[in-house]
Amino acid sequence: MPLRSDHTRWSTPAKTFHWVMALLILGNGAFALWMDGLKPSLQKINMFALHKSIGLTVLALFLLRVLWRAIDRRPPHAPAPRWQALAASAVHGFLYLLIVALPLTGWAFNSAHGYPLQYFKQFNLPALVEKNDTLSQVLGNVHEYLFWFLLLVLVPHIAGALKHHIVDRDDTLRRMLPFGRAKQGSPTPPGDTP
Repeated sequence: MPLRSDHTRWSTPAKTFHWVMALLILGNGAFALWMDGLKPSLQKINMFALHKSIGLTVLALFLLRVLWRAIDRRPPHAPAPRWQALAASAVHGFLYLLIVALPLTGWAFNSAHGYPLQYFKQFNLPALVEKNDTLSQVLGNVHEYLFWFLLLVLVPHIAGALKHHIVDRDDTLRRMLPFGRAKQGSPTPPGDTP
């Protein structure tokens, strides 16, 4: 379990950020969609408070992930057609943008609704915008659409990882798995964003 990435795999912190954030984002999105269908109640309010705290956790983890990425090495990219490298960079860029935009639009939606935002009932966070019912409606829709767009962007991300694993038979997916490691004697695996 290496602390730093090397030429064959991502570091344990990089893998941990990748998988914990993926589970939190997808789980929190599914949780919100399920809660949306519930009848209004105190329990539903508490569940949405949990949803908001998880979203803020994702934002904090993203910031830590970016800091870690700045000091950690990257496994090198394997040779690939230019269009594939550009497509992978675009997909990763969109994913990073959406990972930030989702919690921020949720925070702004909450602010425009006029609700206090507490982090796991420990402390309040400042409002990002003034209370505004019209803006609240818009931000709520944007927040939800961003989640659906994130799922859409995940399709080529996952498809690319599976293509590398099944078709190219390289270590792109294997080295990002929690206990993955490059095959003995395999060529230098292509880079992937943790």
